[in-house]
Amino acid sequence: MADLKTRLQSDLTAAIKSRETITAGALRMALTAVTTEEVSGKSARQLTDDEVVKVLTREVKKRKEAAEAFANAGRDEKAQLERDESAVLEAYLPAQLDDAELTAIVDAAVAEVAEQLGEQPGQRQMGQVMKIVNGKVAGRAEGGRIAGAVKAKLSS
Repeated sequence: MADLKTRLQSDLTAAIKSRETITAGALRMALTAVTTEEVSGKSARQLTDDEVVKVLTREVKKRKEAAEAFANAGRDEKAQLERDESAVLEAYLPAQLDDAELTAIVDAAVAEVAEQLGEQPGQRQMGQVMKIVNGKVAGRAEGGRIAGAVKAKLSS
């Protein structure tokens, strides 16, 4: 079993015992998402830590979108609950890259694609650059941030 999943389960038990309802609720939903991912497809399997991180990232994104929707609808209590749950799950994710680190990774990926092509890549090679960058970033930056940085680099 993945170490991260084991940690989530033990933290859930601790949260239930100490009656931390927000933490327990967030961890329950995250573990349900992990289990759903494990049994989806043709056969059941154990997720690796990287796959669990991807599931947690997706869950955090859902919480942030829900919080924004609740805030726009004037339901501030529900929006705050979603933000709190998002914060609980973010504690299990790797530290996010700052802009300078992300730019350095994008620059290296653009140079790598330029070397393969023999010329400076343009917008048409964005997919190739994104593939390299996503492999190096591995959940430490949101997709929108990555795409924005790649697009800015390729258009300059």
